[in-house]
Amino acid sequence: MTSGFIAPAELRQRWQRLNQWLQAHRSFWQPVPFTTPRPDWLEHYPELAEWLAGLSDDLCQSYGADMETLGRALVPWWPAMAEREGLLAWPQLADGDASLPEGQARDVPGRKRLQAGAFASAVLPLEAPVLDWCCGKGHLARTLSVHAPQPVAGFEWDEALVVDGNRLAVKAGRGVQLQCQDVMAGSLVLPGGIHGVALHACGELHRQLLRQGAAQGAVRLSISPCCYHLGHAGDYRPLSRQVTTAPDACQVSFSSLRLVVQETVTAPARVRGLRRQTEIWRLGFDALQRHLRACDDYLPVPSHPTALNHRGFADFCDWAARTKGLTIPPQWDPAHWLAAGEARQRQLRRHELVRHLFRRPLECWLVLDYALFLQEQGYQVRLGTFCDRRLTPRNLLLDAHR
Repeated sequence: MTSGFIAPAELRQRWQRLNQWLQAHRSFWQPVPFTTPRPDWLEHYPELAEWLAGLSDDLCQSYGADMETLGRALVPWWPAMAEREGLLAWPQLADGDASLPEGQARDVPGRKRLQAGAFASAVLPLEAPVLDWCCGKGHLARTLSVHAPQPVAGFEWDEALVVDGNRLAVKAGRGVQLQCQDVMAGSLVLPGGIHGVALHACGELHRQLLRQGAAQGAVRLSISPCCYHLGHAGDYRPLSRQVTTAPDACQVSFSSLRLVVQETVTAPARVRGLRRQTEIWRLGFDALQRHLRACDDYLPVPSHPTALNHRGFADFCDWAARTKGLTIPPQWDPAHWLAAGEARQRQLRRHELVRHLFRRPLECWLVLDYALFLQEQGYQVRLGTFCDRRLTPRNLLLDAHR
């Protein structure tokens, strides 16, 4: 039997400590820097604001890729950052590497092969019938089949992936059977006594496994969540009774759910340049529209036609103004507002550093809610990481036994 179960009292205490810390600092993570040029924390932490403003672009980029180093660097101006690492400390659940040998996984992307292997290592031994939830082509299912006492099943809504996954399973000689299934269907019936596994099922898909697995008697659920905002609208609705009824529970908005998975993504230089241009143009127009409307509120603008990318800032502003029913005076100065956009973009990068410090704490808050929910349903739970964040930043694993 797998050890390391967390006592109910300890789990609730961990959630309470994290919730209190997040509540105390909600003015840092609730405002969205793109839409809020001057969040309230600037007035209360002037030395922090000054330190951020003085960061070089290179150092800003370096800190953006290393939140732990950033948090430690900020302690002199922001003592609460000294608590951050302790709140995020979780045990490593994987023991070894159960990845398929490369020769047997030629159709599996290298990073996905290692992620599946680390996940498998963390959930061994397997005893109950395994169901791979939202399985795609069944890469995890084939990895687990090596260690499963009986064939591994998989649910996936995309028929083309199911066909390809079953072909790969036959080719590899694995005991895997994938089937086309919409897991969000109201009529969904799970096989009896299953061990449900989900590696990076998104948002409502992994929450559906938690709800349906608990309701339909799954004996074990092992889930590494991802993309908490997908399939969801509005503020987050906690799963556990304890979080739902807690009078001081954080209100986690849709934008905060999205924040959890906003990681730095490496893209080709051309794509990065276009992304930066678009951001500067939008911020420049935002400054302009606040001036035109004499109103310091954000005005959302839809995605612009691709053809505008090859024109100029002035044309972009003309299009955006028409779209929002605004009139730009004939003698306006595009260079002035473009410079305002460039200044806002530099400021945005530094304000985002502060907000991104709360990505992992918010993720832990969400997964602790999941864990409390499963304890309320009669499960014993483990919670930890199954791989290094360099392999995937979504490395939390919730493992529940009934």
